[in-house]
Amino acid sequence: MPGAMLARLALASSLTLLLVGAAAAQQLYRWTDQNGRTHVTDTPPPPGAKNVRRINAGAGGAAEKPAPVGLERPMKDFPVTLYSSINCADPCAAARELLNKRGVPFSEVQVNDEERLAELKKLSPAGEVPVLKVGTSVFAGFQKAAFDSLLDSAGYPREGVLPARAQAAPPTPEGFEPSTPPKAEPMKPEAAPPAGPYSPGSTPPRRAPR
Repeated sequence: MPGAMLARLALASSLTLLLVGAAAAQQLYRWTDQNGRTHVTDTPPPPGAKNVRRINAGAGGAAEKPAPVGLERPMKDFPVTLYSSINCADPCAAARELLNKRGVPFSEVQVNDEERLAELKKLSPAGEVPVLKVGTSVFAGFQKAAFDSLLDSAGYPREGVLPARAQAAPPTPEGFEPSTPPKAEPMKPEAAPPAGPYSPGSTPPRRAPR
């Protein structure tokens, strides 16, 4: 009897370890690297990874949804990243709306510190937003025709083919204060140049012959 009890306990322990191991093996991580590429790995992402999400397909967790049909290749070869800022109102909202209406999955980088500003200036030296990056192609400033052209050339379906998305702007970091816009200063009037026959640059008067 004691031997049978020990055997049952050993079997239960083995099953528990197997279940724990299976659950751990199904722990996945979805993250975006510095080049805007999205990865799904079974190991924690490296330092500096963005948009990190834990995906647990076991123990009642939700499994990662596959990419919509027709988007596997574009998402792999031409990931989409939108650069925006808190001070960019209408243009950035219009860029985000265009991507959502076309059903295009994208990452959004909110430029709110020096590190992200330096990253933005590598793509757009003027540092203006919005900036759309599709694969390695970049377009600065919002122009619907230009955005559509980039997405079309990358193979993303046109508006109405995929269900529209509702991705919102990233949340504002706690304690963030937008920079104060430059204040216009009136021009100072220039001093009137000296006048007279002996002022600098003037022709001295000719003396009358004696």
